Amino acid sequence: MAARRHGKRPPKVLRMSVELPLWRALTGYRILTLVYTLCLVAFSYRRYEHPLGAVGYMGALTVWMVLTWRRTTSPERCTRHFLIADLTFAVGGILLTSLVDSHARIMGGSPTLPSIWTAGAVLGFAIKGGWRWAAVASSAVAVANLVERQHLARDTLHNVVLVWVASVAIGYVVEVARASERTLARALQIEAATRERERLARDIHDSVLQVLAMVQRRGTAIGGEAAELGRMAGEQEVALRTLVAGGLVRPAGAPAVASYVPAPATAAHDGTAGTAPAPARSARPAANGSCDVRALLAPFAGAGVTFSEPGAPVELPAAAAAELAAAVSAALDNVRVHAGDGAHAWILVEDEPHAVIVTVRDDGPGIPEGRLADAEREGRLGVALSIRGRLRDLGGSAAWVSVPGQGTEVELTVPKGAAPEGGKRGKSRA
Repeated sequence: MAARRHGKRPPKVLRMSVELPLWRALTGYRILTLVYTLCLVAFSYRRYEHPLGAVGYMGALTVWMVLTWRRTTSPERCTRHFLIADLTFAVGGILLTSLVDSHARIMGGSPTLPSIWTAGAVLGFAIKGGWRWAAVASSAVAVANLVERQHLARDTLHNVVLVWVASVAIGYVVEVARASERTLARALQIEAATRERERLARDIHDSVLQVLAMVQRRGTAIGGEAAELGRMAGEQEVALRTLVAGGLVRPAGAPAVASYVPAPATAAHDGTAGTAPAPARSARPAANGSCDVRALLAPFAGAGVTFSEPGAPVELPAAAAAELAAAVSAALDNVRVHAGDGAHAWILVEDEPHAVIVTVRDDGPGIPEGRLADAEREGRLGVALSIRGRLRDLGGSAAWVSVPGQGTEVELTVPKGAAPEGGKRGKSRA
């Protein structure tokens, strides 16, 4: 109502369908073939035995087309009753030919009154109802042609078979296209639900599981009644991890919606939970919606973390920069929990022409081969969600390089212009 008061109309929602081009093509075909048929009758006017009968039929056919041409512009307008009436005009014209034209001309192969316009009526059945409807309509036209000719001539058989095969083939293609469209719509729904489920699973892992793990550790350390509380928290953590792992189905690549302010994140080499300090401050997005990645990552620097950055701003869309900062926070949490308090981490930001690359390296013990895959199967999804999932949603990639005893290096790549709402999809190297 408010939009109408201000003179603004709500945007129209366009419904795309694989059928719409076929209906538009059918409409054009019917109009063009009507013009062709009128010209054909006009040139042969003096050759008909009863030319006024031919003119009367063409006049009725023209009025019918003027009144109903919009019927074939969409599947909703093209009803079954219209198709039957349209086919009746075509079959009636074929049968009327023997009354207005001479027997010699008919035997000589002269066209029927509706001529090739008849195929439009049959194609309407094919597009609307598939190959079965097309077979019925083309069979009716075939019978009318045989009655009009009174014997099975070669050209009559050729035309009948051509119309029958073409209409049935088009009807079958339409059925396949409809099935493909339904499958695609279902796949898009599943993908959207999967993206939302993955986002929720990531949020759960980055918050609830951390708290449960902390309660379990502190309760065990304190002892007494707190130990029982810690045991219960541990059981709930295991149950929640199992639920998250069982409901997670990762798409090949999909966008997700996120805020530009980074939240504390968790990721472990073996997927266990821990808590890394979030940045003490966050960068505000610029007027163009971009954000300097350096401002989000600089607060991570400290006694055990060395931060190296370019001299110029490294800009990404605000939402993408926030997700990248959350992934870095998860990688640092990984270092703190599994490399030990004495380990040192380095953050390197590189501004490439088409991407921003952030490398997080530590001098810890490294990751045993196959440990990440084992952790994911066990429901410990820190790496899968907090790092790899975030980068995949941005159309980027996350790559791990680790040698036991020589530390671990995580390379996070985000294409410029990427954003969770519609980032470009890329192939993950992880």
